[in-house]
Amino acid sequence: MATTLVEGRLRWRMRPRTRKGVLVAHIVAAGAWIGLDVMLAVLVFTPLLGSDTAVAALCYQAMPLLFWPIVVSGLTSLLTGVVLGLGTHHGVVRHWWVLVKLVLNVVLTSLVVVLLGPAMDDAAEAGRRLAAGGPVGTDLANLVFPPIVSGTSLVVATVLAVYKPWGRVRTTR
Repeated sequence: MATTLVEGRLRWRMRPRTRKGVLVAHIVAAGAWIGLDVMLAVLVFTPLLGSDTAVAALCYQAMPLLFWPIVVSGLTSLLTGVVLGLGTHHGVVRHWWVLVKLVLNVVLTSLVVVLLGPAMDDAAEAGRRLAAGGPVGTDLANLVFPPIVSGTSLVVATVLAVYKPWGRVRTTR
């Protein structure tokens, strides 16, 4: 890492090799998150579109297994994104596209912890009841939205990273 004096302030920049390593970690974390959302979509839509109760029970019971991998990939994406913002010329809040990606990541990761985790636990319990021959007993229709919203938001974040639209955030001094 190199530090330089820019506009009267010390700024540090990552060396190219370090920046590339952090960028690879960021891309892998975001790609893993997208893949986990696809897996969640399969586990959500298979019971809704199929008629096999054994498959439905298995899908519902498997959902909580995705919770921690999704949280870890979201937090890794957040951490590496902030490090990239601090250590490169893009900044954390210097460009609109970076700021929007940051907000998307924080909101999605928070929603996973606050809403999706408990919903996955409810689905697992419904899956256990279904496997035992009982009724689902819980409305699991709301589980349709997390993989759609998260998947769409992550694709938007990827497009923002590639096209870098909107220019700089205006700040007053």
